[in-house]
Order: sequence, then C-alpha cells, then structure tokens
Amino acid sequence: MTIVGVGIDVVDVERFGASLTRTPALRDRLFTAAEATRPLASLAARFAAKEAIAKALGAPGGLAWHDAEIVSEETGRPRFVLRGTVAARAEALGAQHVHVSLSHDAGIASAVVVLEC
Repeated sequence: MTIVGVGIDVVDVERFGASLTRTPALRDRLFTAAEATRPLASLAARFAAKEAIAKALGAPGGLAWHDAEIVSEETGRPRFVLRGTVAARAEALGAQHVHVSLSHDAGIASAVVVLEC
C-alpha cells in the first residue's frame, strides 16, 4: 500500500448552518440532491470530507463540488463516489482507493481522507 494523499478538515456546525441560511443557493452548489437532504451535522461532515479530499488531491483549482459525493453503504459506512474533475485528478495521482472517515460531536464536524494506490 502506498499513500498518495492525506487530507483532514473540521467544520463548526453552527457556523456552517448560518452560512447555508444566509446563502440558500450554497446547499445546491456544494451538495448533490441526495446529499442535500441530510441533517445539518451530516452536511457539515460531508463538506469537511469534500475539503479533505481536495487537500489529499493537492488542492488543485477547478474541482467541482458535485464530483465528490459521499454516499452511505448499507452498513452506514461512508464512501466517496468520484466523478469528472475529482476522478480525473485522483487518476492522475494514481489513487485507486479512497478512504474516508466522518465524525460530528459537540458542534464540530470533521473528516479524514486517505488516498492510496
């Protein structure tokens, strides 16, 4: 196993909620239709994951938010579905596996992403 990228991000859930309230179009810009229905703490964790994957990919410009979707497996385990700009960058780095962990507690949401080839 070779690690090709690691990213981490944290989000203040209340502050993130205020941003979504202040700018209603932000929800649609950041999240797919399936993601957008989630509760606020879950949205904050998913936003943290999108930021974390961008960091793991080297934070290149031009990544589209909808190209990194978090879905839940039957077990509840989160995983990324990569498309378009994000999938292309992951492929360019040789990343074959994306590991993601989400958490939210005490008003903070966090995510860690590990890319391996």
